[in-house]
Amino acid sequence: MKQVLQYLRNGKIEVVDVPAPSARAGTALVRTAASLISAGTERSVVEFGGKNLLAKARSRPDLVRQVLDKARREGPLSTLEMVLNRLDQPMALGYSSAGSILSLGAGMEGFKVGDRVACAGGGFAVHAEYGVVPRNLLVPLPPQVDLESAAFATLGAIALQGFRLAKPQVGDRIAVIGLGLLGLLTVGIARAAGCHVFGIDLDARRIALGQAMGAHTAPRLGAEEAGRAFTQGRGFDAVLICADTRANDPVELAGVLARDRGKVIVVGAVGLNLPRKNYYEKELQFIVSRSYGPGRYDIEYEEKGRDYPYGYVRWTEGRNMQAVVDLLASGALDVRPLISHRFPIEQAEEAYRVITGKSGQPFLGVLLTYPQTENEPRERKVELKAAAKPVNGQPGLGVLGAGNYATAVFLPVVAKTGGVVPVGIATGSGLSARHAATRFGYGFASSQETDILANERVQMVAILTRHNQHARQVVAACQAGKHVFCEKPLALNAEELDAIQTALENHPETLLMVGFNRRFAPLSRQLAEFIGRRSEPMVVHYRVNAGYIPLNHWVHDPQQGGGRILGEGCHFIDYLTFLTGELPVRVRSLGMPDGDRYREDNVVMTFTFADGSLGTVSYLANGDKSFPKERVEVFCGSRVAVLDDFRSLEQVQDGQRKTTTARLRQDKGHQAAWQAFVQAVQSGGEPPIPYSQLFGVTRASFAALESLRRREEVAL
Repeated sequence: MKQVLQYLRNGKIEVVDVPAPSARAGTALVRTAASLISAGTERSVVEFGGKNLLAKARSRPDLVRQVLDKARREGPLSTLEMVLNRLDQPMALGYSSAGSILSLGAGMEGFKVGDRVACAGGGFAVHAEYGVVPRNLLVPLPPQVDLESAAFATLGAIALQGFRLAKPQVGDRIAVIGLGLLGLLTVGIARAAGCHVFGIDLDARRIALGQAMGAHTAPRLGAEEAGRAFTQGRGFDAVLICADTRANDPVELAGVLARDRGKVIVVGAVGLNLPRKNYYEKELQFIVSRSYGPGRYDIEYEEKGRDYPYGYVRWTEGRNMQAVVDLLASGALDVRPLISHRFPIEQAEEAYRVITGKSGQPFLGVLLTYPQTENEPRERKVELKAAAKPVNGQPGLGVLGAGNYATAVFLPVVAKTGGVVPVGIATGSGLSARHAATRFGYGFASSQETDILANERVQMVAILTRHNQHARQVVAACQAGKHVFCEKPLALNAEELDAIQTALENHPETLLMVGFNRRFAPLSRQLAEFIGRRSEPMVVHYRVNAGYIPLNHWVHDPQQGGGRILGEGCHFIDYLTFLTGELPVRVRSLGMPDGDRYREDNVVMTFTFADGSLGTVSYLANGDKSFPKERVEVFCGSRVAVLDDFRSLEQVQDGQRKTTTARLRQDKGHQAAWQAFVQAVQSGGEPPIPYSQLFGVTRASFAALESLRRREEVAL
């Protein structure tokens, strides 16, 4: 299918063939008929992408500080690679569309194949021939609403949410500053609600459109005097700012126009330096509207389909969209006069030339249109180059998942190491698969994992998907006779782990490796050698300044991510096992209160090993990310070793100190771990990490979480 992408590194807009997605639980696959380009949000994104690196840095000093902190912690080369990888990622543009449902995932009661729907949401209602959209971001269309008009529903909901925040009454006098697309939709909504509307803009053509929609209008010059006349000197009950400018003039003007104890609602992107005099003397209410209503930015609502109770949250983003559709159906709101341009999807680049002003054409509502077919898309696999020929002794590699870890760490390591034939990459959306496969030289991209698992040219499968997919995909790959590299964690519960063990027992010819890379780091090997000839137990302290992750992040979701102890804490448990050469036999975990900020991610875990060694992992989310992330201290047999963030290793013995430092980059062992796995596959040797440790460490992570929740020691 064709999809519009922007590349942040150079700002280039492209229409690219990507694998079509499939509906999953709680979503519908929608064939797009029309999508609306947001002249505000999308233009800002496109203009930012078109800036050079220095201009980007100047516009986002907060990100520059983060980059400098990372360079100090991890080294300049590692940081540069991270920045270039982020800039290289394609961005899917669009968030307002309409089309027809082709298929439904589980849990989509109330919708049926063939329904015409308005769609919303960044990453969902994208500029593409097909989109996968969650249920709460879909609104069914009555017959009288055409699909082009329905493509305005999301932007209409943004305007409606701002209007609702003003809590207007019939007969209120409402001023709208900025008569672009958002402002004109606000005019139409306010008129439909029985308000007297006054519009202000710099552009005479938009002023004329405002008049045609029933508003009294005025240019910016003279707006204050005209506004006083319109309100008989009393001022406006509410002023809605729909302009798009960095200037502070709209906020200043709103303070002048509003009545005593009136409201100022910011819907557009404008300067927010409030002039104290008018706002104080009139005791004005100032509110910044957040997109298209309650539910926005709430993963539980938008992605998981959990609606808010109707009696408590009357107007969610979905219900706001429905209200806009109802206005369209009744004829109270007509958006067709707002359409200035239509471009077929193949000409999307020209459409963005229009909204960024490069073409010099005046514009308002710019639509992309799409070819219509009755059948589901067949393009779930896109061939990118001729199939790579097998090389003697080199296995074919298929990859599942192409998120940030894959593109920033894993795939560059595979490319640098060599020794495998890159066959294909599959991801749920297809877009990330297309980009990663093109960038790293794989033969095809797909949105179906079966194109990897059933492929005869694939002998090795790398599983880099979200945590809840790992165990199922490991089992499927083993059953397909593939060797498996699985990024941690291996499983999220004992049942999944048992299933993997059974699959390995039934397919002993397959090798399994988990991405416990830290044990393969050069400084780790040096540390292990330093303490290796011990005759007594050791004490190991592993401190992890993990950093805060918002509670709505998928890693905190018990079903998707399993939480941070299972998802990342297993890394550090494995490291203790690597150093001691033993499996834990007992664990005691203690955690700080979570409050409303944390979720079981400020935890101290103490492990007792069979030889009497003690290992403590302090996993902390309450620190400062500018401070180094990891520090390991080992005390054993009159020796001390300190490994600091995989940048330096200090060894102390008999009063002598030896320090090894990596100045330019961290090396956490990713390449060495992958090399070890490839060599094991090629030689038919033993797995690089013994299965007893892979499974023992995973079970120890389950026990650590159990101990935390039970508040008592757990034996393994």
